[in-house]
Amino acid sequence: MSEPDTDRPAAPDAATADRPVRTLADLARIAGVSTGTVSRALAGKSVVKGDTRKKIEALAQQHGFRLNQVASNLRRQRTGVIGIAIPLGHDRRQQVSDAFFMTLLGYLADALTEKGYDLMLRRVIPDRDEDWLDRFIGSGMVDGVLVIGQSDQFARIEEVAGRYRPMVVWGNHQEGQRHCVVGSDNRLGGKQAAERLIAQGARRLAFLGDPTATEFAARYTGAKSVADAHDVPMITLPTHLAPDRMAKEVASHMDQHAGAIDGIFAATDILAMVCLAELAGRQIAVPDDIRVVGFDDLPLAEQTAPPLTTVRQDIRAGAFGMVDLLLRRLAGEETESLVMQPELVVRQSA
Repeated sequence: MSEPDTDRPAAPDAATADRPVRTLADLARIAGVSTGTVSRALAGKSVVKGDTRKKIEALAQQHGFRLNQVASNLRRQRTGVIGIAIPLGHDRRQQVSDAFFMTLLGYLADALTEKGYDLMLRRVIPDRDEDWLDRFIGSGMVDGVLVIGQSDQFARIEEVAGRYRPMVVWGNHQEGQRHCVVGSDNRLGGKQAAERLIAQGARRLAFLGDPTATEFAARYTGAKSVADAHDVPMITLPTHLAPDRMAKEVASHMDQHAGAIDGIFAATDILAMVCLAELAGRQIAVPDDIRVVGFDDLPLAEQTAPPLTTVRQDIRAGAFGMVDLLLRRLAGEETESLVMQPELVVRQSA
């Protein structure tokens, strides 16, 4: 049966013809039909006459109106949404506003938008919800999941990866692991940092960060191997990334160790920046008295005083790589992990 003529409202007047087209009602207004007719036409319903349907589809394309994405997703059993989870098992008070998270999230949003996906973000405290990952993937609200950081959840992620394919993780790759990961060669990055500190004359090193988190552990291990090879001692200064604790802990470390170290490898640029500020407040010269190397090469790294020497990981390439791998896995492909090569960026702090 064809769409009845009584469903057609009066034609739009000139005063409203140029209004933006954002809703079904807007499109119905310029097409001169009802909202129901537009909805049925864009859903491909045969009850709408062919000429009317073609007219509505042409107007939708002309005005950049998406063709009933919800109905299309339902037919394909897809939501059009990718879930992004940030597990904070090792540092539950760390904030999503952390500069690294915000940089990576920005690139992920760009990459997902280019592919026509929306995103759903969850900050997860695993000790409050042991089944956080199962709940997310079983919610029915997402087509796949991107996990930012392995935290202390490596075993949980591995277990889920054995039965859930559309998941890609930002983190550290270990030989033989099941889950698909994108990230830098953190061990090599740690080596590059220690080699730079020692080459600049440091002989008493410190690692600033939490050596129990998976990525940080690899960075520490790489740095320690270089220090051991040069017979240079390296102590650990465990430090949280939570903004309400970081500065206090760095200050405490400097109270205890500032006179006993001459080179600091910070697990992240943010930790390195806090360290530079603390050293400046104590009138400890960088790099003359203490050399400092960070990790990430965030946009702020070249704006510190002095500009920060750091190990660069290509966050943009990693984000786009995560999305590419996830979409390939959604399509049923087998994928390998993507391990990016870090690069030492030399500035004035070491």
